[in-house]
Amino acid sequence: MNTAAERYVPESREGMLKITEIFHSLQGEAAQAGLPTVFVRLTGCPLRCTYCDSAYAFTGGDWMHMDDILQEIGRHGTRHVCVTGGEPLAQKRCGLLLSRLCDAGFSVSLETSGAVDIRQADERVIRVMDLKTPDSGESDRNRWDNLAALTPRDQVKFVLCSRGDYEWARDRVAEHALAERCEVLFSPAWGEVEATDLADWILADHLPVRFQVQLHKLLWGDVPGK
Repeated sequence: MNTAAERYVPESREGMLKITEIFHSLQGEAAQAGLPTVFVRLTGCPLRCTYCDSAYAFTGGDWMHMDDILQEIGRHGTRHVCVTGGEPLAQKRCGLLLSRLCDAGFSVSLETSGAVDIRQADERVIRVMDLKTPDSGESDRNRWDNLAALTPRDQVKFVLCSRGDYEWARDRVAEHALAERCEVLFSPAWGEVEATDLADWILADHLPVRFQVQLHKLLWGDVPGK
């Protein structure tokens, strides 16, 4: 990517998206954890979650044409692509990028906050949608109508900062019968909840959810581009 001094705003942004980074790593979260994946991190997010680990993607970035994005992805030689942010769906051309990736034969996942209408994402995409908990500071931004758009290929993720967050998430899973709609993921916020405590709570309550930790942080720590 260009340095801040070299960044420019193109006269025409047709077919372009603002990109923070494109990198090759192992998927660290969701049902695809462990798979070699190319990550496309779009710039910008309307939320400010307390535990955010990608605040560097709120601003900056470089404009890239979709043709160049696909060319860069293809250079890494893997079929798995994850479009993330920030909040990728906050960029109006994100939906077109997702469809082009699917048309090109990639297995595509989308990491989204759930604060934006997920129906703009191609149904061939695996939509990994957060429901923001009270301790995230952004629970009032949840778009509950997104739940009706979920399909069995999608996933709902709760990042939990406390026992109170866990109980809130447990109740939402039951209230909305989420485990009957799609796979449900419970994850401890890094440095906020002990993974063993969350595992014990899930087992004690016999919850129909998948426990997960952020594999990339266990391997490389809390660093960008991994």
